[in-house]
Amino acid sequence: MRGEPSCPRCGGRVRAPGLFSDTWQCGIHGAVYPLQPVVPPSVEALSVAVARSRVPVWMPWPLPVGWLYTGITHAGDDLSGARATAVACSGPGPLGGLGELVLVAEELGVGLGARYAGIAGPDPGDSLSIDRPADAKLLAAGRPTPMWHVSGTPDDRAVFVGEAMGLWIWAVAWPERSGMLMYDELVLTDLRDAGAELELLPCGALSPRILF
Repeated sequence: MRGEPSCPRCGGRVRAPGLFSDTWQCGIHGAVYPLQPVVPPSVEALSVAVARSRVPVWMPWPLPVGWLYTGITHAGDDLSGARATAVACSGPGPLGGLGELVLVAEELGVGLGARYAGIAGPDPGDSLSIDRPADAKLLAAGRPTPMWHVSGTPDDRAVFVGEAMGLWIWAVAWPERSGMLMYDELVLTDLRDAGAELELLPCGALSPRILF
């Protein structure tokens, strides 16, 4: 696992604020919120990330049968707080085999969701056609949330994006057939509101999907 912050859009090295800039800088993308290293799944590490976040930390709750929490990362630093979060879950796929899901909440322009989606970022852009009916719906913090299928992504995944609480919400599922989860009216909880229930979260081995 990497031990240093990186660019949320390309994974490249970033330069910390200093004499010539008061923001983190990527040589390709300019000012960015630094993506922090992934830590092994544990309730303790998750609680720390949740406490620092300024955006939702989405988790299917209750988790689908047999599914586990398998990783988290965020973009931001101690000063800015997390401006994007990515949470991984893994379990039995709806059509067999192992399914994996990464849920991203982010402010406009961060680019973390587009990176997991495998498209040029930082936002959905022309890959999102909201002039047509939504392809799926989920409940995010109790609110019905339309989600649109994103075109032009790699064949190994299914990508959906929508808006919840004024922020982008991305759902990226591997393999592509695991995207069937999105048609079951998935219920998401913002873990910032979970309280003591967070301690009940079942943890599994770190998902390679959240490591890129």
